[in-house]
Amino acid sequence: MTRQLILLLTAAAFMTACASKPKVVEEVAVAETPKPVFVPEPAPQAPVVQAPIQQQQPVIQAPANNLPTPGSVDDFIYQAGGDARVYFGYDQFNLTPSAMDNLRAQAAWLQQYPSVNAVVEGNADERGTREYNLALAARRAESVKSFLVGQGVASRRLTTVSYGKERPIDARSSEAGWARNRNGHTNVMNGAVG
Repeated sequence: MTRQLILLLTAAAFMTACASKPKVVEEVAVAETPKPVFVPEPAPQAPVVQAPIQQQQPVIQAPANNLPTPGSVDDFIYQAGGDARVYFGYDQFNLTPSAMDNLRAQAAWLQQYPSVNAVVEGNADERGTREYNLALAARRAESVKSFLVGQGVASRRLTTVSYGKERPIDARSSEAGWARNRNGHTNVMNGAVG
């Protein structure tokens, strides 16, 4: 009986195992779909068109003397020695001998064209406070104006403005840049030709 019982139990276990066979779930790896990447299309290229060979246009020659038009702003700068600015030493508003020479030439031009008015702009370098530089630049502008008036230019034709360190002409933070930014600029306004 023991043998029959073992067989019977084995058969029952076998039947039970077959009847409730567990389902095997296969794991399926789901690959992520890549997100679309926007790649702009290249801009269409214009076709290269060969221009027809043209007759050469006559070259208009500049006047032989190549001088600016008399009475123009360019003429003013030319007559002033190539620069409508005079430069000052560090923390100074007194005129140097070369600045006086430049201003004498500016005054002669302004006397030749009495309908021209000008704004004398005072400038400073970036060092120092805004308030200090505005005051120093104002003294520089007044110094230039006073000299021009002393040379015979009517005071009513000249106004002054102080820009302090707000309008540098040289962006370098060096002695050379600072020296260029310490200036008085005579800006010819109305009445000039062209």
